[in-house]
Amino acid sequence: MVELIIVMILVGILAAYAVPKFGAMTSLSQDAWRDQVQSALRYAQKAAVSHRRLVCVDLGASTITLQIASAHGATSCDTPLNGPGDTGGFGGSPPAGMSTSVTPSGTIYFQPDGRATSASGGVHSTLGRTISMSGTQGLQLFGETGYVK
Repeated sequence: MVELIIVMILVGILAAYAVPKFGAMTSLSQDAWRDQVQSALRYAQKAAVSHRRLVCVDLGASTITLQIASAHGATSCDTPLNGPGDTGGFGGSPPAGMSTSVTPSGTIYFQPDGRATSASGGVHSTLGRTISMSGTQGLQLFGETGYVK
């Protein structure tokens, strides 16, 4: 009987130690997805300025897709934009049960001057976006400057 009580006490101590660690691990993976979305948006804005081309970002519930116009002055994105070092883009996915939404919804167009607009032509108004993520703090995109916070 004494051994059973000792084993139960040890299991209780281990559980008290392991459960908070599991919660922290989940929080870290949610923060990692947030950081990945933020990095992709910043990379798209910087690529638009450095290449002097239109860059389009489609942000789904669990995907990030970046495309760039094949020529300066083009009004549509037709070439996939790889990540830094041609690593194949930003193809990660959020942890299970986490979703991402953009308000207002739709493609984000980064103009060659770095602004985020509501359409590819650039004559349309700049459009700030709120990116909400379940389980972690969201992001704010400022349309006039293309800054992501």
